[in-house]
Amino acid sequence: MGMREKETLKQREICFCKLHPDTDQAGTAALLLQDIPGIQGTEQASPSLLRVRYDLEDISIRQIEEMLVELGFHLAGNLMHRLMRALHYYAEETQRANMALGCGDCDSDRTRKIFIERYTHLCHGCRDPHSSIWRHYR
Repeated sequence: MGMREKETLKQREICFCKLHPDTDQAGTAALLLQDIPGIQGTEQASPSLLRVRYDLEDISIRQIEEMLVELGFHLAGNLMHRLMRALHYYAEETQRANMALGCGDCDSDRTRKIFIERYTHLCHGCRDPHSSIWRHYR
């Protein structure tokens, strides 16, 4: 298993709201998620807590949770769970974007040229409006 593969394998916990007609939401969700491509495995820790292992190249925790919500599951909505969920969403979106761009293999010379080209086209105070001939007579 290469280093890049290790970085894309994730394990997250999905907490469900306890006030739901299905008292075993984690067990029901585990059964539904078994056949989804990209999900390596599920483990029910409690009736309202599910551990999910998945490959980030195939699926993200946001996609998993949005699918569960569409199917009628209720995720825990207290402040700590919402903050952790937002943090995981942001981190995974950033990691997936970096994998798509291939930033590890970027050509730094090409990047520098892009910034230089952009800088020369910007309007800023670093340009002398006089022609090069008149600049010597100041």
